[in-house]
Amino acid sequence: MGIPSAINTLIELATNATDEAAKRLGHAIRAGEEAEKKLTLLFEYREDYAARFQSNLEAGLSISGYRNFQLFLDKLDQAIGGQQLVVRDTQRRIGEERSAWQASERKRMSYGTLVSRAVKEEQRKETKRDQKLTDEHAARTSQYKR
Repeated sequence: MGIPSAINTLIELATNATDEAAKRLGHAIRAGEEAEKKLTLLFEYREDYAARFQSNLEAGLSISGYRNFQLFLDKLDQAIGGQQLVVRDTQRRIGEERSAWQASERKRMSYGTLVSRAVKEEQRKETKRDQKLTDEHAARTSQYKR
């Protein structure tokens, strides 16, 4: 007896769900990495711009130049804050997608366990039938010898 087709269908569905969950997790991880790269670039750009600002201050800077530098640094700080929110959101999404993938994988593996148990039970029954046939054959052989 083979594995019932219903369990095969369930295994196929669970495998497809696991594959889709893995793809979503991969996309979420890539989005998280990109968001972190952008944040790093913003920090680096802000640091460079602040250094330029400091150097211009030492060389002498007009009031309007000072104001422009200050406004741009404020905008960079806002952009950094916004990107930090994006990074946190992507990290949250990665966690959710990882949990969804793990749940799908557990479900898929549980069906595999059911199949394994069914196969072992079928093997046990087959062994028992073989033993019974062997015993019957031995009994008949013994009976014919008498």
